Amino acid sequence: MVVETEGRHPEGTAIPCGLEPALVRLLEQVASLTEQIRQMDQQIEALGKRYPEVERLRSVPGVGPVIAAAYVLTLDSAEAARNSRGVGAFLGLRPRQSQSGESDPQLGISKTGNTYLRRLLVQASQYVLGRFGPDSALRRSGLKLAASGGKRGKKRAVIAVARQLAVLLHHLCKSGERYQPFPQEAHVLAG
Repeated sequence: MVVETEGRHPEGTAIPCGLEPALVRLLEQVASLTEQIRQMDQQIEALGKRYPEVERLRSVPGVGPVIAAAYVLTLDSAEAARNSRGVGAFLGLRPRQSQSGESDPQLGISKTGNTYLRRLLVQASQYVLGRFGPDSALRRSGLKLAASGGKRGKKRAVIAVARQLAVLLHHLCKSGERYQPFPQEAHVLAG
């Protein structure tokens, strides 16, 4: 029930009369952006129908339609990564190296490759390691690394899980397998 008060718009909206000219334009822009987002969501869903790998990748926790579509479209070409293990380096999720004699300092990631996909994978890994991430081998390895990593353990764990996620997604794309939270246990049960 909307109660009309003095100084409010008579049609029951919550927009004060004095602000209506300014806020109506903003509300129109919000409505326009909402429609554009809806159309883009439909385009992403259409990609899922065109590329069956997208639906398979969406079964991985933290990987939604945007991440799955970006992953498939970025790594669709054969020269992108020859094997699953090389995907982390291709996307810049591997530590840089600068070895000299006995010195082997720990450096940050190389940040080569597709910046957008790397950021999406980092976001997905933050979900996996976050409080709502479902239990899985990937989550357990990340949490173990975060606990033993010292001051920057959480940051290192996020990047490590992002790299492991990139490898997992590549494996699922190429093999056609479905995601399993604990792959070793599934092989033991099947055998």
